[in-house]
Amino acid sequence: MTRRIVGMALGLLGLAGCAGERPNNLGVREGMLAPCPSSPNCVSSQTESEVHRIAPLAVSGEPSAAFAHLKEVLSARSDATVVDDLTDYLRVELRTLLFVDDGEFWLDRANAVIHVRSASRLGYSDLGKNRSRLEEIRGQFLLAHEGK
Repeated sequence: MTRRIVGMALGLLGLAGCAGERPNNLGVREGMLAPCPSSPNCVSSQTESEVHRIAPLAVSGEPSAAFAHLKEVLSARSDATVVDDLTDYLRVELRTLLFVDDGEFWLDRANAVIHVRSASRLGYSDLGKNRSRLEEIRGQFLLAHEGK
């Protein structure tokens, strides 16, 4: 029995390492979010790759108000922790049971959109989790943005 408990504890400690290290290449550089790696566990609104492409969030009305609504949406989510909150840029950690993904949102005022990117820190495939989560956030953003 003791061996079993020790084994389970070690297994849980090993899984805790699934969070991975925070990447240091994120942010906006020359109007672009970081490119996605070749693995299918990343989506971005600023890529030409069909595997990784996702639409940006459309902004209607005042851009700062739209970005404030997005911040409210993300703050209300139990799986999101804001890491960087700048004037036109948000970086969040998005958690699943065992893994952490990095989400980025950049308000592109000139084109009236919020560019998005979400990537897994570890592994190869995310089984579509980054895409489905961003689409869920899109739906919540639209409700919040249109409702105000």
